[in-house]
Amino acid sequence: MTLRVLIVDDESLARARLRTLLGDCREPEALAAGEADSAAQALALAQHQPFDVALVDIHMPGGDGMQLARALSGLPQPPLVVFVTAHPEHAVQAFEVDAVDYLTKPVRRERLQAALQRAERLARLGPVQKPEPAHNWLIIAERGRTVRVPVVEVLYLKAELKYITVRTAEASHLLDGSLNQLEERFPGRFLRIHRNALVSRNAIRALVRHHDAEEGEGWAVRLVGIDELLMVSRRQVAAVREALGE
Repeated sequence: MTLRVLIVDDESLARARLRTLLGDCREPEALAAGEADSAAQALALAQHQPFDVALVDIHMPGGDGMQLARALSGLPQPPLVVFVTAHPEHAVQAFEVDAVDYLTKPVRRERLQAALQRAERLARLGPVQKPEPAHNWLIIAERGRTVRVPVVEVLYLKAELKYITVRTAEASHLLDGSLNQLEERFPGRFLRIHRNALVSRNAIRALVRHHDAEEGEGWAVRLVGIDELLMVSRRQVAAVREALGE
């Protein structure tokens, strides 16, 4: 599908750059179907024609991007919002209004492409589907950007040194926190298989014999979507078998 995109920024050069980047995007293709230099103008456009995605600046005269996102969410066919801003400190607030992504200027084509791909996946679900509430996402700051990872996509959480590896089928991220906190935050979603690892109950595919260089002979779980095996401590083998229905 070709995404119809509304560009909202009070700076004409910023709008022109986004228009050029959209023209370079191929997966999915995107059309700059409308432009606005203020929140009021953007809302008026969105009330009269449908857009799949709105690329929204945050700091604009006469109403900021956060206010616009809330107003757009009340439309019969609201566009999915991707914030594009020079101010990274608003990322958490942006995700509280169900933004699909948060891009910091200067925007690279690869990052815009990734945001559009996420928006396309959500758009294909239909107008009645919306991004999950903010508490169903992990918000991760890495390499100068903020990433919002849906918890339903997380295959495992593994404590390593001072960080937790958050693994999805597509990528790995590093999160500052503790496994105990995450286990309490998402009760029932993850199963502890080791003192240093939680796995998604829905992702467990098999329990297999495995030799680990550090722990020797034992058991490991195979998860959907990845080839990596995760060791299971002896005391957790019974819990894994139960989760598998064995």
